[in-house]
Order: sequence, then structure tokens, then C-alpha cells
Amino acid sequence: MYKKKKILAVVLARAGSKGIKNKNLKKIRNYSLVSLAGTICQNIKIIDKSIISTDSKKIGKDGSKNKLDFFFLRPKKISGGKISDQDVLIHALKKAEIKFKTKFDIIVSIPPTTPTRRKSEVETAIKKMINENYDSLWTISKTDNKFHPEKTLKISNNKIKFYSKNGKNVIYRQQLKDVYHRNGVAYVVKRKLIRNKVLINKNTGYFLSKFNHVSIDTIEDLALAEKILFSYDV
Repeated sequence: MYKKKKILAVVLARAGSKGIKNKNLKKIRNYSLVSLAGTICQNIKIIDKSIISTDSKKIGKDGSKNKLDFFFLRPKKISGGKISDQDVLIHALKKAEIKFKTKFDIIVSIPPTTPTRRKSEVETAIKKMINENYDSLWTISKTDNKFHPEKTLKISNNKIKFYSKNGKNVIYRQQLKDVYHRNGVAYVVKRKLIRNKVLINKNTGYFLSKFNHVSIDTIEDLALAEKILFSYDV
């Protein structure tokens, strides 16, 4: 609890993955991605309850071993890669409020696929959202200008074109305004937004990460995440 706000952390960890089979159970050294997410949740004292939402008993048991409460399986209608996080989070919230017989004010989504997060980042993000009275808050990272939207290309009819209409006007780096991307460290959302199936609105804040983060999509990402993760204490 922080400033009388009850906080629920939810680790979303479905079974299916096109890039890496059983991705959420893949290990960095001896730690599964689920266990790393669970460790972060347990180390943040202002989080009241930490649960796992999954459609897999195997993943659920792994979460349970790592102090994530596992007491339901996600139904098929909200499983799979085409289901929004909003649908899954509202289901998890309803299940948690019935299980623990309490109303949670703040929901924190902790994707296991960003194992490089630091405890301090998540805790600061939660406190910032509450202190500054945002409806939600996303953790973000600055995008390298090499991958700026106005420098990217698309292929159409076997020919390349600028993705942005303004791309042809970019001559030098100083013309580019800074852009950012969500890094998956945490999504912090008020209960009222989740119940409306919304994660972002006009009153969504941000926490800008200063550290490097990796979102796991390939085996190579796991190796890079290990290099980053074990350069500091989790």
C-alpha cells in the first residue's frame, strides 16, 4: 500500500509464443522469466498482492514457486496472441478482488518478457503515478535516432518508400525530435481505467528509464538480457 492505495501486481504469462517456444519459462542462468518477474514483485513492499495470469498450469506452478499467487487459469476466450492486455487485466482484477475480498486501487502489469527491469524503476513508476495523480503511467525508453520513424522505410510493390511523409525532408540528425517507445518494465493503471478496458488516455504519464532494457523475442535476446541483468543486483 502507498498513500492508502491498495496495489495489485499482475504478471501476464500466456503459454503460446511464435518466436520462442515456452518463452515465459525460458531461463537466464537459473531463473525463468516468470521467476524474475515474481522476484521484482516480492521485493517491492508497497505492492499488496502479486498474482500470475496464465492459461498454462505449468507456468502457473512456476509462478507459485516464486511467490506469485496462482489460483485461476485464464479462459480460452481471453487467451492467445490476439487478445488485448486490457481484457486479460480486467479478468485478473475481478478474480483477485473475489479471492482477497478487497478492492484494489492500482494495478501494475509486469510483463515477464522484460527481465532487465530494476526494482527501483517499478517502485518509482508506481509512486509517480499516485503522487502526480495520473490515470495511468507507462515506463518508456528513448528511441535511438538510427531507428527514428522519419528515417524508417517501408516496402511497397518491391520498392522502398519513406514510412513517414516527412522522411524525405530529413537531411541531418539535428532535425529529428526525440521519440520514445514503451519498454515493458511496467504499466501502472488506476482501477477505473482497467474496468473501462483502457490503458492509456489523455492523463497518462511516463517514467523515463535510464537503463538499457531488452524485450525477449529471440534466443539472442536472452543472451543480451543476461549480460545486462547480471551486471547489477535484481
